[in-house]
Formats: sequence, structure tokens, C-alpha cells
Amino acid sequence: MMKRKLSVLPLFLLALFLSSGRAAPAPNAGTLVDIRSVDRSILVAIPYATPNNFTHRKLYPANLALLRRPVAEALARVQRNLKKEHLGLKIWDAYRPLSVQKYMWSLVPDPRYVADPKKGSKHNRGAAVDVTLVDAGGRELEMPTGFDDFSPRAGRNDMEAPKEAIRNRKLLEEAMKAEGFIPFPSEWWHFDYKTWKEYGILDRPL
Repeated sequence: MMKRKLSVLPLFLLALFLSSGRAAPAPNAGTLVDIRSVDRSILVAIPYATPNNFTHRKLYPANLALLRRPVAEALARVQRNLKKEHLGLKIWDAYRPLSVQKYMWSLVPDPRYVADPKKGSKHNRGAAVDVTLVDAGGRELEMPTGFDDFSPRAGRNDMEAPKEAIRNRKLLEEAMKAEGFIPFPSEWWHFDYKTWKEYGILDRPL
């Protein structure tokens, strides 16, 4: 009798798993990886690794773009699609430790531009990226504003920029959305990955 119960139990667990409608998580899906280990052609130029940013302080010890593996792989797909148009991506920010988020919030406590550290940023989860477009030679394309322009001009619906800048903004947005990235309304450069809720907030140093 005991053997019969044991043989039924695995079938019950299998049925329960299948009925949940959720696929098994990919191995190491939650791991932070260097984007250059996934696609070396993506340019990385992190202003926070220099004093040339809105805080006027070097916040990161290295020019490093870390992302959760599924996010990095999706970004690599964006890069491959853009290469067909002789374009590419340049990353300005990716994973950001929570301690850095707290410092930024102390300077700019405005959720339109800096996430409240009490809630955490998608950057703190390794599931957000700040990017722009570059041509085949690595030169940045014209955009409505520079990075971290905390003004209405950085918004996605602003139409005061030159037509070429608006066209490039739209091109970047469409390329990112095609691979599961969600545009942030008040910053044309910021995109959250669709599975960001699956990842916890981190404060590990870069």
C-alpha cells in the first residue's frame, strides 16, 4: 500500500506544476553578468564611473555594465537587429547599487528622474538600462537631450527637439520595445525589461 502512494505522489506534483502554466526558470537567470561577456560590440561608457555626471562625483569604481542574464541577452538581440541598419547601442548605466540610489535621491528627490530608494529602482534589480544609439563608427546619434537632462525636454512626448533627434529617439524606442524593453516616459534613454519584477533589489558593489 505504501509503494502505491509513493508512485502517485510524483504524478500529482507534475500535474500541479503543469497546471500552474509557468515554465521552469532558466539556469542562472538571476545572475548579474557583464554585458561585454554577452556581446562585446555594445559600447559601454558609464558617466558614473567618472566625475562627469550630475553628482560631480565618481560613483562607480569601474566602467562596467552589469545586467541580469535575460536582460543582457535581450539587449544583445537589440544590438544584432540594429547592426542590420549599421547602428548600435551605447550603454550609459545598467545595474546600480542601492547605496548609490540613495545618494542620487538625496540630490534629486524627484521620481520623474530618480527612483525613490524606499521602493527601489529597476536599475537596483539589474533590469534597467540607459542607452543611446551610435553609428557604425561608434559616434552618438543626435537625440533630444544629453544624458540625465532633468527637464521636460527629455520626455518621450516632447516634440520641441529637431526632427532628426525625434526620429532617432523613436528608432531607439522601437528597437528596444521589439525585444521586451519598456520605455520610461520622462527619460528617452531609460528602458526597463519586462521581467523586472522577478528580480530582487541588490546593493552589491560593482
